[in-house]
Amino acid sequence: MNTVNETSKIEAARAARRAGVPFVSRWAAELRILLVAVLLAAYFEFANHDFLLTNASLVNLSQFIAPVAIIAFGEIMLMIGGDIDLSAGMVFAFAPFMMVFANEAGAPMWLAVIAGLVASAAVGFVNGAVTVWLRLPSFVTTLGTLFLINGITLTVSHGTPAATPGSPMFSEFMGAWGYSEIVWTVAIAFAMHVLLRHTRWGLHTQAAGANALGASEAGIHVNRLRLGNFVLAAVLAGFTGMLEAFRITSIDPQAGGNQIMFLAVAAAVIGGTPLTGGSGTIVGGLIGAAVLGILNDGFTLIGINAFTFNIILGAAILAAMIFNIHVGRIRRKGGS
Repeated sequence: MNTVNETSKIEAARAARRAGVPFVSRWAAELRILLVAVLLAAYFEFANHDFLLTNASLVNLSQFIAPVAIIAFGEIMLMIGGDIDLSAGMVFAFAPFMMVFANEAGAPMWLAVIAGLVASAAVGFVNGAVTVWLRLPSFVTTLGTLFLINGITLTVSHGTPAATPGSPMFSEFMGAWGYSEIVWTVAIAFAMHVLLRHTRWGLHTQAAGANALGASEAGIHVNRLRLGNFVLAAVLAGFTGMLEAFRITSIDPQAGGNQIMFLAVAAAVIGGTPLTGGSGTIVGGLIGAAVLGILNDGFTLIGINAFTFNIILGAAILAAMIFNIHVGRIRRKGGS
């Protein structure tokens, strides 16, 4: 009974703090990065009027943002708790092949998609189980599964791409229509925001990330949360891989990889989620992915090469981390 009361007190305290904070202050970090995104979009539109005013450019922009954002949502849940999943980019390629095998075995497409999600969840469970129960750092655990899953995918696929199965209507629903991925992204962002900010799971994840020992003493099942968030992150990565497979009508065993995983982590960091854990928002991750998409698309349209994009990306990550650390220190001094 005492642990239940302590948990309720934590939730009530967090709710009271949110209720007492003005809207602008509550969303200050997200509004700042949103302002950056708007200014970048305005600059690239001024430099090249095809940036936002053509359907092809908007589709291209949305198709860059969507996969990065969805994977970032899972990484944010892990990063808030002090963990990270380096294998997400490999699960991205692994899940579509599991979907194909299920379909070839006679399963209808909707069931094949579920099979791909279940396979992804199994990878996430292994990541979480090894990290939580064997007490390995998540960096080490997921570095190992990164190579393991990549090897499995290359072995079962024989290193060759496969055609994406499914009817035209199902394919358009999943990802073939130009804007279907961004629609999925917004829907998932809404669901993940509710999960993080308005459910016990999300509130307890934030409490555990801020103070794992205190949360555990208050009756919060910290290890269960960590394990569940590993599964959630892997499922989102696998689902993203399937969306991309339907979009490009082909499944590549080398798709995704470390590039998309690191972009997702970058989106989370730029959106205000520190690698030290304890805080973060889904909305911030979505806006962070939008910033990366605007930079990538804008540089392409004005003729700047990919090397410059990496320079800007690296500088942005460093600036975001330095800013987050100093803001955290200022808040702690103010609180004391």
